[in-house]
Amino acid sequence: MNKNPEQKLPTIDALHEALENDNRETAKIVIASLHPSEIADILESVPSREREDLWGLIDAEIEGDVLAHMQDAVRSEFLEHMRPDEVIDATKDLEADDVADILQDLPEDIAGKILQSMDEQNRQRLSSILTYPENTAGGLMNVDVVAIRADVPLDVVARYLRLLGKIPEKTDNIMVVDRKNKYLGVLPLADLLIRDQETKVSQWMEEEPYVFVSTSTTEVAKIFEQRDLVSAAVVDEDGFLLGRITVDDVVDVIQKEAEHAVRSMAGLSDEEIFSPIMASTKSRAVWLGINLVTAFLGAWVIGRFEDTIQQLVALAVLMPVVAGMGGIAGSQTLTIAIRGIALGQIAKTNIKPLLIKELSIGILNGIFWSCIVAIIVILWFGQLSLGIIIGASMIINLIIAALAGATIPIILKRYGIDPAIAGGVILTTVTDVVGFITFLGLATIFLLN
Repeated sequence: MNKNPEQKLPTIDALHEALENDNRETAKIVIASLHPSEIADILESVPSREREDLWGLIDAEIEGDVLAHMQDAVRSEFLEHMRPDEVIDATKDLEADDVADILQDLPEDIAGKILQSMDEQNRQRLSSILTYPENTAGGLMNVDVVAIRADVPLDVVARYLRLLGKIPEKTDNIMVVDRKNKYLGVLPLADLLIRDQETKVSQWMEEEPYVFVSTSTTEVAKIFEQRDLVSAAVVDEDGFLLGRITVDDVVDVIQKEAEHAVRSMAGLSDEEIFSPIMASTKSRAVWLGINLVTAFLGAWVIGRFEDTIQQLVALAVLMPVVAGMGGIAGSQTLTIAIRGIALGQIAKTNIKPLLIKELSIGILNGIFWSCIVAIIVILWFGQLSLGIIIGASMIINLIIAALAGATIPIILKRYGIDPAIAGGVILTTVTDVVGFITFLGLATIFLLN
């Protein structure tokens, strides 16, 4: 469901005002007019002390849907205060994959109690999902699948669906399997309606792509995007049908990855807007400490040239220019490399062409902007030699920045470190240190000797 961002803030303001005035009826009316996903967004947008009040205004019939749309951190906060029977009531009408997401946020003993309270069929379905890691196709899939054999006529399939009385939500295709439950393809629902009912499924069956149960959710999202899929079968290594993934689950994956990417640029964990103060402080303190270390490294480099800076004050004025240009140029290359890694576009075979391309860009931009900066410095300070030195320093720093921006993410990925989080810190250190050393070093050699 599309949301109107222009309407969201007034809704939050209206709820705040209603709660402050103890006008629960107005607040309840506003909540009742919203989709469960919008309610989840509002709960994530208010401080913890107000969430409990708002939760009490939600219709019990949609509590499960609201929980399913919440971020993990906020959902865990609510689940901590819910009894097992309340969780059971809230999740009884949810799809198996959504229930699995909720159970993964519960303590193991409570999750076990909830599983034991379910009927045998639902317990087996959930257990099969919980077997697989959350970031794989197995953890993402829904086991509620309609499967038919290829050798039956279409009219038999139609009668079978009528007997079921209900088909899983977002079913666009019916899975086709053999007698051993090996995946063969799909029968589009449209063909079931318009084709000759006496013909067999095999005549209209299509070989739609499938994903292995161990495939990462990132790769699943990529497959859906490339092939414009609405759903896809999930199979094990032997080709047996286990479940299906639908596009709504993939959208959730894409959204989480986008949020993770934004937070990573600032070195933040998956922190929600009103996380506990101490928890947020601790998570942020780590990266503040790392940045402090890199800042002191840059300061130490500058300290090695203290005498040079004292003799020529213009150097202190111009140092940020060299370091800043290198940082920006490196960040551009870093972003390209991180995106390429995320999309699976960078492999061993194309690393060399990528480096050549980025180095070429670094050289060309270095020559162009170094000339401009050199001219500005000469006109500003009236020193030809100072202009030449800063120009040379900038060329060197932009070349190093391009090389670092392309190689740092690749190296970090190889060692299992998220380049989106650590790449920026390392790159900034490299460009600052190189910029200071080249600029101040050249000034020491050619201006003061």
